[in-house]
Amino acid sequence: MAGRLAGKRAIVTGGGRGLGAAIVARFLAEGAAVLAVDLDFPEAPEGALRFTADIGDRAGIEAMVAEAVARMGGVDVLVNNAGIAPKADILAIDDAQLDRVLAVNLRAPLIGTQVAARQMVAQGSGGVVINMSSVNAVLTIPALLAYNVAKGGIDQLTRNTAIALAPHGIRVCGIAPGSIMTEMLRTSVWVDEAARRAILSRTPLGRPGEPEEIASVAAFLASDDASYVTGETVVVDGGRMGLNYTVPVRE
Repeated sequence: MAGRLAGKRAIVTGGGRGLGAAIVARFLAEGAAVLAVDLDFPEAPEGALRFTADIGDRAGIEAMVAEAVARMGGVDVLVNNAGIAPKADILAIDDAQLDRVLAVNLRAPLIGTQVAARQMVAQGSGGVVINMSSVNAVLTIPALLAYNVAKGGIDQLTRNTAIALAPHGIRVCGIAPGSIMTEMLRTSVWVDEAARRAILSRTPLGRPGEPEEIASVAAFLASDDASYVTGETVVVDGGRMGLNYTVPVRE
């Protein structure tokens, strides 16, 4: 039985690890051809095409889309997933860090959407863009200033481009994860008991999410099952966004 994405050609940025690798794996399982784009590929699943690129500038993004056209024949789905989250608050951040975070987390999705959408328009068969947002587009962690600002911009990018591209049959959606058990969370946060309890205390479902749970939402949004969904960001956070207090940690 063919998967929901059979015949689709997808690009996933940050596809070499974490959420990106999980999305690549799910898209492959759903029948898509996938170009995983990253600087390295420690977790990229077998079966994905790989392209090494720095998407912090337009040249890298244009090369990425050109590679997808050359190797897959076109682009039907773009997942703007790549992101970085160095720590610095308003008193500590410097220009270099600010510029880099905004380049990767906001400027790259904007330019990536532009370049991929031009290709989709030329193909004449529509397409889908999925932007990786975060609950921190609305909530905030002061030490992640640039990341928070970029994710807020991602939500507006999703709304704006959904309207602009609708006449071309291109849908634009977002996903806003909460705390997801990527390698970063497992090794840098989950090993600290106080940090672990803090995350669980603000998560009504009582556990972190799994990368595959984000990937399943991405597969839905990329498929015809979501054919009337555009301009929306789906929050996948175990209930955190609706919580204005903490809950007891269930051991």
